[in-house]
Amino acid sequence: MQIGVESSRAVENKRIFVVDNDEIIRSALQFMLHDENETHELASLDHAYEKAVDWRPDLLLLGVSVVQQKGLEVLGDIAARLPGAKIMLIADMANDPLALSGLKVGAHDILAKPLTLEAVRYKVDVLLGRRKLPMLSLDLLQPL
Repeated sequence: MQIGVESSRAVENKRIFVVDNDEIIRSALQFMLHDENETHELASLDHAYEKAVDWRPDLLLLGVSVVQQKGLEVLGDIAARLPGAKIMLIADMANDPLALSGLKVGAHDILAKPLTLEAVRYKVDVLLGRRKLPMLSLDLLQPL
């Protein structure tokens, strides 16, 4: 058993597909998530669709570079071909314009670099329904 891994999550068997043009990012995310999830790194969406025939993912981590290549319409295609799967876009920055546009057309969240173990696991857990986002008082949002 790994340090910091909750055994209940490890046996829960949530399936995650990581699709990014960058092999290093795919490998890093697979390594960060494999202890608590069934995590597969895939080089293309076509590979993800093939694998999903037998093993449907609960979450798709998708590189913004893939969206840039295929256009924002790809998010609708993913939703149609992988029903029920959440989509988290992997971007260089949380305010990446393409990633923000992706949120408007079907993506559920953005995973911004640099990727840290704690941040990746936390955001994944939120999308998989294992954690809730903290509630903020609206008073905190008002200007001083």
